[in-house]
Amino acid sequence: MRLSRRTAALVGLVAALVGAAVAVPGTVSAVLPTAAVAVGDSFISGEGAGDYQAVPDANGTAQGFPGWSAANSNAYFCHRSANASLFKASLPGVRDRFNLACSGGRPADIASPSAAREKGRDVKSQIDQIRAVAQTHDIDVVLVGLGSNNSSFTFGDVAVLCANRFIADAWTGWWEFWAYLNGDVPQEPCTASDLATDAEVASAATETTSALRRLLDVLDEVDADGTHRVVLQNYTNPLPLDLAPEYHEEDDRSDTRDKFRALGAERYAAGCPIHRASLAPGHVFSANLGDLVKSAYTTLRTERPAADLVLLDVQKAFDGARLCEKTGSPAGTFATPIRVQDGATGTFVASLSGYDKIGIQRAADTCVTYYQTCQESWHPNAAGQAVLGQCLTGAATAATRTILTCARDAATGVLGFG
Repeated sequence: MRLSRRTAALVGLVAALVGAAVAVPGTVSAVLPTAAVAVGDSFISGEGAGDYQAVPDANGTAQGFPGWSAANSNAYFCHRSANASLFKASLPGVRDRFNLACSGGRPADIASPSAAREKGRDVKSQIDQIRAVAQTHDIDVVLVGLGSNNSSFTFGDVAVLCANRFIADAWTGWWEFWAYLNGDVPQEPCTASDLATDAEVASAATETTSALRRLLDVLDEVDADGTHRVVLQNYTNPLPLDLAPEYHEEDDRSDTRDKFRALGAERYAAGCPIHRASLAPGHVFSANLGDLVKSAYTTLRTERPAADLVLLDVQKAFDGARLCEKTGSPAGTFATPIRVQDGATGTFVASLSGYDKIGIQRAADTCVTYYQTCQESWHPNAAGQAVLGQCLTGAATAATRTILTCARDAATGVLGFG
């Protein structure tokens, strides 16, 4: 039977639409909605920003808040926030957004289930989660934050190390230290090598680059039209290079004296329980993380010159709004203060005034046993994630593949790009 010219045209149109609906990766799909996805660790998942959403576990069952005394391996404690930067950025042309990052995420979690390692959470590999999104969406933007947790060191361990040394120094006199603790609890400020050695940073860079290489491979395999911008974001320090003068001394005691409880309580309340001498090493650690991410970016750009990669440098994005950088902290800052609970009660201890050594130890033990009671500490809060969202907007919409610096003027609060 011969078809009329009009009928033949309609048949051709239907065939084209059907073909688009079942298009294989690398071909343009006109029917899939566009999406942006976020993968990586806590700075991307929105740890500290509140309004956490249910997270599907390895079996696909959505896990809501399981209670403070639940196992920290519960998928919910990935803490995927509705306030995460992914949801605050302006991403023209993107319809849907998927936060697949997980607090505590490591390079190994990109290709393997997090539960496969010690202290991992019960979620699928982030690659498998991306594959699921790609079945229903055309992925156009991918935000990645990776490297602060790895086989050599983790951000959480670094934070706990320096905070614990300060608290021990503040509440324990030299005679108590030797008489009761046998000198086993360090009380001196952190050094750069305490946080991560050069060899550990180099190893972490290799580990991170390998994971990112695998991620890019999978994106090329599953993305409907084969076109996607990948934004590699580094990290910003929640603390300044020095504390505001208000937090230098209390009761005429600085943190170089033997026992300084009033000062310890003051800094804890302000969100910065740390020796002033630990701040510079902390910024060396942050700079090393920045170099780690830059190293991965440089390697991948060399290997894949056609890939749409952007390095987003946010190390100065919180300038002027870090914890204890100005008086009145933690109000007006972009990071969460360190907070613990006295038991898995759900009530955070806002002040350590009046706490003795036993009370301090009880709260510290709660953090160890129920890590979720303190895991939000020293992460971008909702205001900080909003700033990071503005940074992401700049990186996602930049005309060229580049290294983009997103920095905040400490005096005016204005964000600039360079």
